[in-house]
Formats: sequence, structure tokens, C-alpha cells
Amino acid sequence: MQQTPSTVAIPRSLFGFSIFYGGMVCIAGVLGNKQVALGPLSAIGPLLGFPPLAIEAGIFAFLLLVVTSSAVAELHGREMANRLVLIGFVPLICSILLALLVLRLPPAPEMEPARVAAFDLMMGSTPWIWLGGIIAYGVSQTLNVTIFSWLKGREGSSLLWFRAGLASVLSQIVDTLLFITIAFGFSAIGWLMAGQMLTKVVLSIVLIPPAIYLFVALGRRLDRAER
Repeated sequence: MQQTPSTVAIPRSLFGFSIFYGGMVCIAGVLGNKQVALGPLSAIGPLLGFPPLAIEAGIFAFLLLVVTSSAVAELHGREMANRLVLIGFVPLICSILLALLVLRLPPAPEMEPARVAAFDLMMGSTPWIWLGGIIAYGVSQTLNVTIFSWLKGREGSSLLWFRAGLASVLSQIVDTLLFITIAFGFSAIGWLMAGQMLTKVVLSIVLIPPAIYLFVALGRRLDRAER
């Protein structure tokens, strides 16, 4: 008797969130090449004795990574969320290697020199920046899942907004400490780190609570649709 191969059903929410997560891992580093001023947040710096606050735009993709991993932890458990973070290293490292390869390839003769220079400037990060990004990603995302899941074990399924917000705030603080220290050295500790950290904390408090409800609701709807 011929046996049919067994198949493992992947929930729609997990499948969709995994694809989305991989995309955000790759685009975060690209968006991080631009520093953005965020209106009222920029004015907080001078009030505290810092320069006007600005932040690298990759934070928006990174916060979506936080929301996605927290949503997976809520819907599918801590082990699955940690596995998602681990698998995220694959597109992250592959995108870095591809960027390094493309930087070394000669540009086409018809390509404008200004475009070549702009591309090289944007994508040509130093090895310490690449390393800082990889380490900060792994540690902060794992910490986010750990804190979120630990709070769920204590609070149950209630206070979703609080669990997601607190986990995001603490993981973003660690992410900033690791990335800036590794990428720019201890000399960068000061107003640069303080400004980045303050802005990330404020964005986590404002954006993460509503976003986690949206992602969890979307995930539950996707999973209901496949039944």
C-alpha cells in the first residue's frame, strides 16, 4: 500500500506574518540610511539639553518586527516566536551579503555617476555597522519575545497593550545600547544614544499598543478563514 507523505499544516497567520517579518528585516537597514525629524519629538531635545531629536527611519520597520514577533507569541506561543526571530537571521544576513556583492560589481557604463555615488554612499556601511545591526536585532527581538511571553504567563491574555508596549520599550533600549556602542564606539554614548533611545521609547509607547491589537485581530481572522 502506497502511503501519502504527511504534511504539516501551517496556520495562515503564521505563514503571512513570517513573509512580512522577512521583508521588514531586510528593509529596516535600507530605511536606516535616512535620519528623520518627527515634528514635536524634535523639539523635546533642546528642552532636555540635547540637540533636536532625530532618528534613523529604520525604526518604523523595526517596530513592525516587534509587533509581528509579539503577535506570533500571542497566537502561537513563545517557542514559535523565537523560531521566527532565529529564521529572521537568514534574510538579514543574505541581504547584507548581496549588498556587499553588488557594491563590488562594476556599474554599467550608461549609469549616471551621481547614481553610482549615491548608491555606494547609502549601501556602503562599515563592517561594525553591519555587525552592530545583526547583534542588536538578535538580542533585542529575543528579549522582546521573552518579556512579552513572561508577562503573559503572569497576566494571562489580558493587558495585551501593556505587555506589548513594555516589551517593546525595554527591547528598544537594549537595541539602542548595543547598536550604537558596537557601530560607533563608546565615544558615541551621550546625546546620540540618549536622543535615539528617547525617541524609540516614545514611538513604542504611542505606536505599539494599537498596532498589536490590529495584528492579533488580523491573525485570528486569517486563522478562522482556513477552518
